[in-house]
Amino acid sequence: MSTQRIFASVLPRLRVASSKNATTSLTQQAQQLRCYSRPTATLRPSGPARSSVLSSAAASAPRRVCVPTTSSAQPRTLSTSASLFHGHVDTPKPGEELWVTFIDKEGVETKIAVCKGDNLLDIAQAHDLEMEGACGGSCACSTCHVIVEDPDYYDKMPEPDDDENDMLDLAFGLTETSRLGCQVIMTPELDGLRVKLPSMTRNLQSSDFN
Repeated sequence: MSTQRIFASVLPRLRVASSKNATTSLTQQAQQLRCYSRPTATLRPSGPARSSVLSSAAASAPRRVCVPTTSSAQPRTLSTSASLFHGHVDTPKPGEELWVTFIDKEGVETKIAVCKGDNLLDIAQAHDLEMEGACGGSCACSTCHVIVEDPDYYDKMPEPDDDENDMLDLAFGLTETSRLGCQVIMTPELDGLRVKLPSMTRNLQSSDFN
């Protein structure tokens, strides 16, 4: 058989085999692409596919709901403590009154019923008497200076401490019976006390000397 005849008889077979091999190769590539694209689309979708996946995931995801730990839980409420302000005194109960008389610089007397434990500064300010108390009753100034009229009542009081004596040294019109009103606490022994208010005061505080 001549070479031409042999080539002519083999060529169609080679074409068929080549065609089959090409088809098989394309099919395998397509399958590989599909296998590769599926997880990619699932893990990292884009466009409308992403919105669909996210919506589905959100719908199926468990929701966290916060509820009270007990059925008797009540809403919290705000509370405030009682306001404390200088010059506040209580009205004494009947039969428990202690009396103190203030004499202002004009000589006008004001007699007041007070409770045990009240101090003269708070009493004076609660009744609108002219006593400043610039330091707020902390024994750091001399603006609540008073003069005890009767030396016998002065002797019934506890002796002034060093802080009070230091402030009294700054007081205007200091006398042997001078005290700071914030440091004079009413007791039954002081019932009937009479004190004078000085004609003027010096608003000098301990902080002025620091």
